[in-house]
Amino acid sequence: IATSVLLRPGEAVPDRGWPAASPTGYGWLPLLAGVALVEAVERLAELEATLKWPNDLLIGDAKCAGVLAEAVPGRSPAQPPAIVLGVGLNVTLRADELPVNPTGLPATSLQLAGAAATDRDPLLRALLRSVADWYDRWRAAGGDAVTSGLRDAYLAACATVGREVRVLLPNGEALTGTATGVDPDGQLMVTTPAGDRTLAAGDVLHLR
Repeated sequence: IATSVLLRPGEAVPDRGWPAASPTGYGWLPLLAGVALVEAVERLAELEATLKWPNDLLIGDAKCAGVLAEAVPGRSPAQPPAIVLGVGLNVTLRADELPVNPTGLPATSLQLAGAAATDRDPLLRALLRSVADWYDRWRAAGGDAVTSGLRDAYLAACATVGREVRVLLPNGEALTGTATGVDPDGQLMVTTPAGDRTLAAGDVLHLR
């Protein structure tokens, strides 16, 4: 499944009770899609799924899906940007068809992992319903991941938190430490021998 969702979080929608969300919260949208992926896969495929920060879907220690987010300029300079969420989920790929994963994790598909269901139509419907549900909660809370419950749901699904991690930064610096949590802005909190660090997804070249 490869699908994209167009969101306009900066535009208020009074009929739905949605105030405009601050751009400072937009970083939660790809994490929101990750939570929706976990829910859809666990509900329909009946597989235990987790998230590698920020939003790679893992089944066991293999990557089965990923999320990308891109900002699109508003229709006029006065309008806030829109966000396009792109989701790719490996459903029925055979072992010889799996992509090479640049993060170093092996890849898998729902079928290879023994999914109870691999019909793309209900899987896509479940994914979009879950995205819509979480987006509604997040928008109703003004783009606040804590108030909406999104941060708690993400932490419950995230397999990175509590693990030893090695982070490669764009400047070539490598950090090693323990991932201790995700802050209210969706950034990864890492305790290293040199002290605590908070990392945004855009600051990280590679996480293992």
